Amino acid sequence: MDRFTDRLWDETKQLRTAIDDLEFLRRLGDGSLPLDVFRTYIEQDALYLAGYAKALALLASRSPDPVTAAFWATAAATAATVELSLHQGLLEGGTLPEPERPAEYSSACLGYISYLIATAATEPYPVAVAAVLPCFWIYAEVGRELAVSAKDVLAADPDHPYAKWVTTYDSPEFQEEVAQARVLADAAGAAATDAEREAMITAFTVATRYELMFWDTALHPQPWPLERT
Repeated sequence: MDRFTDRLWDETKQLRTAIDDLEFLRRLGDGSLPLDVFRTYIEQDALYLAGYAKALALLASRSPDPVTAAFWATAAATAATVELSLHQGLLEGGTLPEPERPAEYSSACLGYISYLIATAATEPYPVAVAAVLPCFWIYAEVGRELAVSAKDVLAADPDHPYAKWVTTYDSPEFQEEVAQARVLADAAGAAATDAEREAMITAFTVATRYELMFWDTALHPQPWPLERT
């Protein structure tokens, strides 16, 4: 039986191909990404996770049943504690260069989390599920691919920060969480109206665009107009 999430995946094929081809991800996988770029990415990802946790918590509050609510609430707690702890460990562990100034939201990061929080708060539940799904699913697929290239990096340097970070997102626990998120998105699609399913496709596509922009701007920044110096 065809799954609604397969349709979401197919609709974003070109965007996902562009993500797979990003120089940032290639250099992250082979360990050649400059340390200052990696720090910028981790700083932005920490800011993102705080906002993503809020979107997931909103989604939990609007879930159709207690079991579904528990899944999204647990995912929110994981993003806000476990994943953020990993990021803080990298930022404060002494491996990465010290920042010149406190981290500020990039335009891609702020746009992404603002979109997710607004969608989780104001759109129908099925649309909100579709909006948060790319962060789960695309991360899992990218992590699986990067973990393959990261094996050589880890073999040469078991403490390499890139490789250690990459393998976290290829863990069985994270892959299982992604699989369950897809199940819930399929259920939401099945219960949605035709108009809501179209809106789900749009939301999944917009979030996937933000995934592409988020990764790419770590290596190729897009400064704010009249950015502070």
